[in-house]
Amino acid sequence: MAEALHEALHHVRRYTDIAWLWIRAAWAYPASFVMLAVGNGLITGLDFVGLWIMFAHLDDLAGFSLHEVAFLYGASSLGLGIADTLVGSVERIGTYVRTGRLDQMMTKPVPLLVQVCADQFTLRRLGRITQAGVAFGWAATYVDWTPLRAVVALSMVISGAAVFFGLFIGFSCIQFWTSDASQFANAFTYGGATVTQYPLSIFPREVMVALTFVIPVAFVNWYPALFILGRDDPFGMPSWVQFASPLVAMATVAIALLVWRSGVRHYSSTGS
Repeated sequence: MAEALHEALHHVRRYTDIAWLWIRAAWAYPASFVMLAVGNGLITGLDFVGLWIMFAHLDDLAGFSLHEVAFLYGASSLGLGIADTLVGSVERIGTYVRTGRLDQMMTKPVPLLVQVCADQFTLRRLGRITQAGVAFGWAATYVDWTPLRAVVALSMVISGAAVFFGLFIGFSCIQFWTSDASQFANAFTYGGATVTQYPLSIFPREVMVALTFVIPVAFVNWYPALFILGRDDPFGMPSWVQFASPLVAMATVAIALLVWRSGVRHYSSTGS
Protein backbone atom coordinates (compact mmCIF):
# COMPACT_ATOMS: atom_id res chain seq x y z
CA MET A 1 0.00 0.00 0.00
CA ALA A 2 2.80 2.42 0.95
CA GLU A 3 4.62 1.66 -2.30
CA ALA A 4 1.48 2.25 -4.38
CA LEU A 5 0.88 5.57 -2.58
CA HIS A 6 4.49 6.63 -3.19
CA GLU A 7 4.17 5.79 -6.89
CA ALA A 8 0.88 7.71 -7.16
CA LEU A 9 2.44 10.78 -5.53
CA HIS A 10 5.37 10.51 -7.92
CA HIS A 11 2.97 10.53 -10.89
CA VAL A 12 1.17 13.57 -9.45
CA ARG A 13 4.46 15.45 -9.12
CA ARG A 14 5.40 14.64 -12.73
CA TYR A 15 1.94 15.76 -13.89
CA THR A 16 2.29 19.00 -11.93
CA ASP A 17 5.74 19.68 -13.40
CA ILE A 18 4.45 19.32 -16.97
CA ALA A 19 1.29 21.32 -16.29
CA TRP A 20 3.32 24.12 -14.70
CA LEU A 21 5.43 24.45 -17.87
CA TRP A 22 2.27 24.99 -19.92
CA ILE A 23 0.88 27.47 -17.37
CA ARG A 24 4.06 29.52 -17.52
CA ALA A 25 3.89 29.51 -21.30
CA ALA A 26 0.26 30.69 -21.23
CA TRP A 27 1.05 33.51 -18.81
CA ALA A 28 3.56 34.89 -21.29
CA TYR A 29 0.45 36.43 -22.87
CA PRO A 30 -1.72 37.33 -19.83
CA ALA A 31 -4.30 39.39 -21.72
CA SER A 32 -4.98 36.51 -24.11
CA PHE A 33 -5.21 34.08 -21.19
CA VAL A 34 -7.73 36.21 -19.30
CA MET A 35 -9.90 36.82 -22.38
CA LEU A 36 -9.97 33.12 -23.23
CA ALA A 37 -10.85 32.18 -19.64
CA VAL A 38 -13.64 34.74 -19.42
CA GLY A 39 -14.92 33.83 -22.88
CA ASN A 40 -14.95 30.14 -22.00
CA GLY A 41 -16.95 30.84 -18.86
CA LEU A 42 -19.46 33.03 -20.68
CA ILE A 43 -19.98 30.53 -23.50
CA THR A 44 -20.55 27.60 -21.16
CA GLY A 45 -22.76 29.82 -19.02
CA LEU A 46 -25.19 30.14 -21.92
CA ASP A 47 -26.42 26.64 -21.06
CA PHE A 48 -27.72 27.86 -17.72
CA VAL A 49 -29.09 31.04 -19.27
CA GLY A 50 -31.13 28.77 -21.53
CA LEU A 51 -32.51 26.97 -18.47
CA TRP A 52 -33.35 30.29 -16.85
CA ILE A 53 -35.24 31.45 -19.93
CA MET A 54 -37.08 28.14 -20.09
CA PHE A 55 -38.27 28.56 -16.50
CA ALA A 56 -39.64 31.98 -17.40
CA HIS A 57 -42.40 30.00 -19.10
CA LEU A 58 -42.52 26.98 -16.74
CA ASP A 59 -43.27 26.53 -13.06
CA ASP A 60 -41.24 23.33 -12.90
CA LEU A 61 -39.54 20.71 -15.05
CA ALA A 62 -40.75 17.19 -14.29
CA GLY A 63 -41.58 18.43 -10.80
CA PHE A 64 -38.19 20.09 -10.24
CA SER A 65 -37.95 23.82 -9.55
CA LEU A 66 -35.36 26.18 -11.06
CA HIS A 67 -33.04 26.03 -8.06
CA GLU A 68 -33.20 22.22 -8.05
CA VAL A 69 -32.35 22.06 -11.75
CA ALA A 70 -29.58 24.59 -11.10
CA PHE A 71 -28.22 22.26 -8.43
CA LEU A 72 -28.13 19.39 -10.94
CA TYR A 73 -26.61 21.65 -13.57
CA GLY A 74 -23.92 22.99 -11.27
CA ALA A 75 -22.91 19.57 -9.93
CA SER A 76 -22.66 18.05 -13.41
CA SER A 77 -20.78 21.01 -14.85
CA LEU A 78 -18.35 21.08 -11.94
CA GLY A 79 -17.54 17.40 -12.42
CA LEU A 80 -17.03 17.84 -16.15
CA GLY A 81 -15.03 21.06 -15.71
CA ILE A 82 -12.61 19.50 -13.21
CA ALA A 83 -12.10 16.39 -15.34
CA ASP A 84 -11.76 18.41 -18.54
CA THR A 85 -9.14 20.67 -16.94
CA LEU A 86 -7.09 17.80 -15.55
CA VAL A 87 -7.30 15.15 -18.30
CA GLY A 88 -9.17 16.72 -21.23
CA SER A 89 -5.99 16.67 -23.35
CA VAL A 90 -6.36 12.90 -23.66
CA GLU A 91 -8.92 13.64 -26.40
CA ARG A 92 -5.97 14.48 -28.66
CA ILE A 93 -4.58 10.94 -28.52
CA GLY A 94 -5.62 10.35 -32.14
CA THR A 95 -3.62 13.37 -33.28
CA TYR A 96 -0.62 12.20 -31.26
CA VAL A 97 -0.83 8.79 -32.92
CA ARG A 98 -1.08 10.20 -36.45
CA THR A 99 1.75 12.72 -36.01
CA GLY A 100 4.10 10.35 -34.23
CA ARG A 101 4.20 12.48 -31.10
CA LEU A 102 3.02 9.54 -29.05
CA ASP A 103 6.19 7.70 -30.06
CA GLN A 104 8.24 10.59 -28.69
CA MET A 105 6.33 10.52 -25.40
CA MET A 106 6.94 6.80 -25.01
CA THR A 107 10.70 7.36 -24.97
CA LYS A 108 10.53 9.64 -21.93
CA PRO A 109 10.88 8.39 -18.32
CA VAL A 110 7.40 9.62 -17.36
CA PRO A 111 4.24 7.48 -17.52
CA LEU A 112 2.58 7.91 -20.90
CA LEU A 113 -0.87 8.67 -19.48
CA VAL A 114 0.58 11.40 -17.26
CA GLN A 115 2.24 13.04 -20.26
CA VAL A 116 -0.86 12.84 -22.46
CA CYS A 117 -3.20 14.25 -19.79
CA ALA A 118 -0.85 17.08 -18.80
CA ASP A 119 0.13 18.01 -22.35
CA GLN A 120 -1.09 21.48 -23.39
CA PHE A 121 -2.57 21.98 -19.92
CA THR A 122 -4.49 25.23 -19.76
CA LEU A 123 -6.14 27.09 -16.90
CA ARG A 124 -8.54 28.88 -19.20
CA ARG A 125 -10.91 25.97 -18.62
CA LEU A 126 -11.33 27.36 -15.11
CA GLY A 127 -13.94 29.63 -16.67
CA ARG A 128 -16.25 26.60 -16.96
CA ILE A 129 -15.57 25.60 -13.36
CA THR A 130 -16.14 29.15 -12.09
CA GLN A 131 -19.54 29.64 -13.70
CA ALA A 132 -20.60 26.12 -12.67
CA GLY A 133 -19.52 26.89 -9.12
CA VAL A 134 -21.58 30.07 -9.11
CA ALA A 135 -24.70 28.21 -10.27
CA PHE A 136 -24.08 25.41 -7.77
CA GLY A 137 -23.48 27.87 -4.93
CA TRP A 138 -26.66 29.78 -5.69
CA ALA A 139 -28.72 26.59 -5.81
CA ALA A 140 -27.10 25.33 -2.60
CA THR A 141 -28.58 28.26 -0.66
CA TYR A 142 -32.00 26.62 -1.10
CA VAL A 143 -30.90 23.27 0.35
CA ASP A 144 -31.79 22.27 3.90
CA TRP A 145 -28.25 21.25 4.83
CA THR A 146 -27.26 18.60 7.34
CA PRO A 147 -23.76 17.22 8.02
CA LEU A 148 -24.55 14.07 6.03
CA ARG A 149 -25.90 16.03 3.08
CA ALA A 150 -22.74 18.18 3.08
CA VAL A 151 -20.57 15.05 2.98
CA VAL A 152 -22.65 13.59 0.16
CA ALA A 153 -22.40 16.87 -1.77
CA LEU A 154 -18.60 16.90 -1.51
CA SER A 155 -18.50 13.24 -2.49
CA MET A 156 -20.83 13.98 -5.43
CA VAL A 157 -18.50 16.60 -6.93
CA ILE A 158 -15.37 14.47 -6.48
CA SER A 159 -17.06 11.31 -7.74
CA GLY A 160 -18.60 13.17 -10.68
CA ALA A 161 -15.16 14.41 -11.72
CA ALA A 162 -13.79 10.87 -11.39
CA VAL A 163 -16.59 9.41 -13.53
CA PHE A 164 -15.89 11.94 -16.28
CA PHE A 165 -12.17 11.26 -15.81
CA GLY A 166 -12.85 7.61 -16.61
CA LEU A 167 -15.10 8.43 -19.56
CA PHE A 168 -12.55 10.83 -21.05
CA ILE A 169 -9.79 8.25 -20.90
CA GLY A 170 -11.83 5.14 -21.71
CA PHE A 171 -13.55 6.46 -24.81
CA SER A 172 -10.51 8.38 -26.07
CA CYS A 173 -8.64 5.06 -26.14
CA ILE A 174 -10.79 4.03 -29.10
CA GLN A 175 -8.45 6.23 -31.14
CA PHE A 176 -5.73 3.63 -30.67
CA TRP A 177 -7.72 1.42 -33.06
CA THR A 178 -9.31 4.07 -35.30
CA SER A 179 -7.87 7.06 -37.13
CA ASP A 180 -10.04 9.55 -35.26
CA ALA A 181 -12.94 8.95 -32.91
CA SER A 182 -12.78 12.10 -30.81
CA GLN A 183 -16.35 13.11 -31.70
CA PHE A 184 -17.56 9.65 -30.73
CA ALA A 185 -15.88 10.07 -27.35
CA ASN A 186 -17.37 13.56 -26.96
CA ALA A 187 -20.86 12.09 -27.31
CA PHE A 188 -20.33 10.28 -24.01
CA THR A 189 -18.36 12.93 -22.12
CA TYR A 190 -19.82 16.30 -23.06
CA GLY A 191 -23.06 14.61 -24.14
CA GLY A 192 -23.30 12.85 -20.79
CA ALA A 193 -22.78 16.16 -19.00
CA THR A 194 -25.55 17.80 -21.03
CA VAL A 195 -28.00 15.01 -20.23
CA THR A 196 -27.32 15.18 -16.50
CA GLN A 197 -27.95 18.92 -16.40
CA TYR A 198 -31.67 18.11 -16.44
CA PRO A 199 -33.82 15.93 -14.17
CA LEU A 200 -33.43 12.42 -15.56
CA SER A 201 -37.11 11.82 -14.89
CA ILE A 202 -37.85 13.63 -18.17
CA PHE A 203 -36.42 10.61 -20.02
CA PRO A 204 -37.99 7.16 -20.51
CA ARG A 205 -37.06 4.45 -18.02
CA GLU A 206 -34.96 2.68 -20.69
CA VAL A 207 -32.73 5.75 -20.98
CA MET A 208 -32.45 5.94 -17.21
CA VAL A 209 -31.33 2.31 -17.04
CA ALA A 210 -28.68 2.95 -19.70
CA LEU A 211 -27.41 6.02 -17.84
CA THR A 212 -27.16 3.94 -14.67
CA PHE A 213 -25.76 0.59 -15.78
CA VAL A 214 -24.11 1.24 -19.17
CA ILE A 215 -22.73 4.80 -19.14
CA PRO A 216 -23.03 5.60 -15.41
CA VAL A 217 -23.43 9.38 -15.65
CA ALA A 218 -26.55 9.18 -13.47
CA PHE A 219 -24.14 8.80 -10.54
CA VAL A 220 -22.45 12.10 -11.40
CA ASN A 221 -25.25 14.11 -9.81
CA TRP A 222 -28.71 12.58 -10.14
CA TYR A 223 -28.69 9.94 -7.39
CA PRO A 224 -26.77 11.91 -4.73
CA ALA A 225 -28.79 15.04 -5.57
CA LEU A 226 -32.02 13.18 -4.86
CA PHE A 227 -30.78 12.57 -1.32
CA ILE A 228 -29.45 16.11 -0.85
CA LEU A 229 -32.67 17.68 -2.15
CA GLY A 230 -34.84 15.29 -0.15
CA ARG A 231 -36.55 13.90 -3.25
CA ASP A 232 -37.89 10.39 -3.79
CA ASP A 233 -36.51 8.50 -6.76
CA PRO A 234 -39.22 8.65 -9.45
CA PHE A 235 -37.95 5.37 -10.89
CA GLY A 236 -38.08 3.53 -7.58
CA MET A 237 -34.39 2.65 -7.31
CA PRO A 238 -33.18 1.44 -3.87
CA SER A 239 -32.19 4.25 -1.50
CA TRP A 240 -28.62 2.93 -1.11
CA VAL A 241 -27.97 3.78 -4.78
CA GLN A 242 -27.95 7.46 -3.77
CA PHE A 243 -24.72 6.80 -1.82
CA ALA A 244 -23.01 4.61 -4.44
CA SER A 245 -21.33 7.34 -6.52
CA PRO A 246 -17.82 6.85 -4.99
CA LEU A 247 -17.89 3.12 -5.72
CA VAL A 248 -19.13 3.70 -9.27
CA ALA A 249 -16.45 6.35 -9.80
CA MET A 250 -13.68 3.98 -8.67
CA ALA A 251 -15.01 1.22 -10.90
CA THR A 252 -15.23 3.59 -13.89
CA VAL A 253 -11.66 4.80 -13.42
CA ALA A 254 -10.38 1.23 -12.96
CA ILE A 255 -12.05 0.08 -16.18
CA ALA A 256 -10.73 3.15 -18.04
CA LEU A 257 -7.17 2.40 -16.91
CA LEU A 258 -7.52 -1.20 -18.08
CA VAL A 259 -8.73 0.03 -21.48
CA TRP A 260 -5.80 2.46 -21.61
CA ARG A 261 -3.29 -0.30 -20.90
CA SER A 262 -4.88 -2.49 -23.54
CA GLY A 263 -4.74 0.36 -26.09
CA VAL A 264 -1.07 1.10 -25.37
CA ARG A 265 -0.21 -2.60 -25.52
CA HIS A 266 -1.82 -2.93 -28.95
CA TYR A 267 -0.48 0.38 -30.27
CA SER A 268 1.61 0.14 -33.40
CA SER A 269 4.14 2.90 -33.98
CA THR A 270 3.59 5.21 -36.95
CA GLY A 271 7.24 4.78 -37.80
CA SER A 272 7.66 8.55 -38.14
